Amino acid sequence: MKKIAKNILLTLLFLTLSVLTAVLIYIHFFQSDDRDLSGEWTTEFDMTKQAAVTAFVWLQDMEAVSISLEDVEDYMQELTIAVNLTMEQTGQDEGIFRCNIDPESYDVCTQTAYEAYAAAFKALVAERLDMAGYAGSTDEEAIEALVTETFGMSTVSYLESCAPALLPSLEELQVLYDGSGTYKTEEGILTRYFDEKGPEAAKAEYYIRKDSYLILSEEAGTDISDSGQYPMIYTLKPSQ
Repeated sequence: MKKIAKNILLTLLFLTLSVLTAVLIYIHFFQSDDRDLSGEWTTEFDMTKQAAVTAFVWLQDMEAVSISLEDVEDYMQELTIAVNLTMEQTGQDEGIFRCNIDPESYDVCTQTAYEAYAAAFKALVAERLDMAGYAGSTDEEAIEALVTETFGMSTVSYLESCAPALLPSLEELQVLYDGSGTYKTEEGILTRYFDEKGPEAAKAEYYIRKDSYLILSEEAGTDISDSGQYPMIYTLKPSQ
């Protein structure tokens, strides 16, 4: 099952990267000469595909019922987590930065994902009961009551406790993306030096600044297939 999920995720990632790469190329030919990256930037990680694939692999193992990835995706829509990036230029081609996952958006995304997960699960339970000739009600409220009676907890709590996690933990994402320090830009590469992670901790990414958009492409010197969310398109927040 893990291999199936991995293959599906890789295919979806390839399609997403193809679209984003096209956007990157377009903006590249019309990019401005503004190398000042100062401002508050925000982007969103789309977690819909990852959550849908994880749920699909687990749900399809339910006996006597079938479900497709498309069916699960219909339940899970627009699952995003916000990432904030603040940049302040302090000298020519250099400055300070701060980056963090928005905890509130993570909580909302997680809650929404599990509510959708629960809806898909209850629909399959209802289908299975109907196939077995169950005489009682199989509407959503009745199935929720049945799950609570059977497992001693709500459907959402049951899935959170017993099913594979739909999303990486907040702590895992914070390790990957949170941090502050200094940055330098040179020949289209943005290098960020993280204070909390030691003097050797640096992240070098190709970047393009175009008006209110900042695009960070794959990490310089790495294989884009390992870069996960790249390219990332940040939008400049309006001044308060």
